[in-house]
Parts: sequence; C-alpha cells; structure tokens
Amino acid sequence: MLKHRGFPGRLSGTDYQFVIRRANPKGVSPITRRERYRDRRPPDRRADTAFMAALWRHFGTEPFERGNLDAGRLSWLFGREVLPVDDPFDPESYEALLVIDEQAARAAFPEAFDESEDWE
Repeated sequence: MLKHRGFPGRLSGTDYQFVIRRANPKGVSPITRRERYRDRRPPDRRADTAFMAALWRHFGTEPFERGNLDAGRLSWLFGREVLPVDDPFDPESYEALLVIDEQAARAAFPEAFDESEDWE
C-alpha cells in the first residue's frame, strides 16, 4: 500500500480522517459511491471540502493511486468529483488509479480551490 507522504491525516480539530495508517488485515475496504444529501451536517460538508482541497493540492489533475487514502472519505466524492482511471475499476485495490474531475470538483467545492483558504 502506497503511503502518500505529506498528505494531511485528518481535518484538524476533528475526528474526520483522510488517510489510514496500515492496510486492513481483514481485507481492503471498498470504495463505493455514497449519496450526499442536502441536509448533511455542516461538519461533514466541511470535511468533504477540506479533503477535496487536500486532493487538489497534492495531486492536481494527475491520476493518483488510492494507497492509504481513506475509503470512507473517498466514497463521498467517488463517481462525481473523483473518478476511476481504469476500466474495469477494482474498488478493493490499494493500487487502483483515480483522478479528479476538475470541472465537477470546482462546481461542487469552489472554496476548495481558493488558495487563500488554509485547510490544514
């Protein structure tokens, strides 16, 4: 499992984690598309925005390996702002390649692309 050095571990001041420390010995947690409803709590929306900002600053438009990125946090963005590169996509692989759909991400999380905002 690739560890993304320099990627924030969590949203500071919260328990919303962005990365995992080690591979799950019981098997890889799959990435699945989760629906984001309008009535989500503000802290949940802030965590999504901060995670997108971290992804953008770390990877930009380049494809990236899932590695130690948290499957639960990725699942909130998967299928909309974060897309699979490979076809067929293996949602249970730490080596799976993903890419940010910049247009969708900017529409959903415009504040994540604001360079003056400090998410860490």
